[in-house]
Order: sequence, then structure tokens, then C-alpha cells
Amino acid sequence: MIRVLLAEDQALVRGALAALLALEGDLEVVGTAADGEAALTMSRELRPDVLVTDIEMPRLSGLDLAERLGAELPGVRVVIVTTFARAGYLRRALDVGARGYLLKDAPAADLADAIRRVHAGGRAVDPALAAEAWGERSPLTERERQVLREAEGGASTAVIASRMNLSEGTVRNYLSEAISKMGCENRIEAARQAREKGWL
Repeated sequence: MIRVLLAEDQALVRGALAALLALEGDLEVVGTAADGEAALTMSRELRPDVLVTDIEMPRLSGLDLAERLGAELPGVRVVIVTTFARAGYLRRALDVGARGYLLKDAPAADLADAIRRVHAGGRAVDPALAAEAWGERSPLTERERQVLREAEGGASTAVIASRMNLSEGTVRNYLSEAISKMGCENRIEAARQAREKGWL
């Protein structure tokens, strides 16, 4: 049996996924979590073979969760199931160690197959998205992404500097670089465009 943990913040989707996977004779859903922190705690306790997680979740995103599991529990393989058909998200998911990336509108059989493939040591990635992902890379550095994420929420330069333990001048430089790389007029437009591409 392949032991599966599900992390999904929408209760209806979480229940539907658990019910679908329970129909598979070789898969056992050992737990479900409504947010990333709960999924991390349950992973530590239950040691599932595969964690199936959404990207956008409260308290800890699916990407952050995959990264933490890679560091703490490398034996737990991660499959991302999301509505975000964005090449940037896929690249980031693979960069943090996820082994699978499927869209929520994929057939249920595809998810079961992806879990089996990932458990066996392979990868399972939506083919159309994979082709797109290799064509476009984010021009932003990690620091520029962090600063843009803060700016996206409307934080001032002073607030961002305080949160990130940087000088205001350094924050302005990061923002200026990010805006220039994105070919945008201002920080809000740059953050929106980067979010749409899946780079934040």
C-alpha cells in the first residue's frame, strides 16, 4: 500500500480527493490537513509515502511545505495539485523538490497514476505545462521576489526594510531592479505581473 497524506484548504475538494483515492486498491489516505503547518506536523507523525498538496494554503504554502519536507523528511515525496496552470509555479515547485505537478481539472485516474509514479521514484508533470516551463525563466533574484511579495500587499519601503532587516535604500534598489526587469512602471504592476506568471 502507498500511504498518502492530503493537504488542501478547501474542505469539499479535500473530501472529494480523499474519496477518489480511497477507491484505488493500492492507495491508503492516512490523513488530511487543512493548511500547510498541519500537513507538516502530520507528515512528521505519520511519515506518509506521498504528500498531495495544493499550492495556496493558509499558514504555509504548498511550495514552502515541499521545501521543508525536502529538508526534514526527504523520504516523503510531494505531488502538487493546483488550479495554477503557470509555468513559473511549476519551475518553483520542481526547484523545491516536488516530484509531481498536476492541475485540478485533470482526470482522477491521472492523480492516482501520478502518485504511483512518484512513489516509484519518477516524476509526474502536466505535459503542456512542462513544455511551457522550459521556455520561460524568472529574471528575478530571490531577494527581488521577497521584496515584491511584500510590496504586493501594499507595504511601504520603510515597512519592507523593517520586516526584511534591510536598509530602505537596499529595498529601493531591489524594487527598482525588479520593476526594470519586468518592464513595468511601478512596484504594484511588477508584483501583479510576477504573480500572474507564477514567479512570486
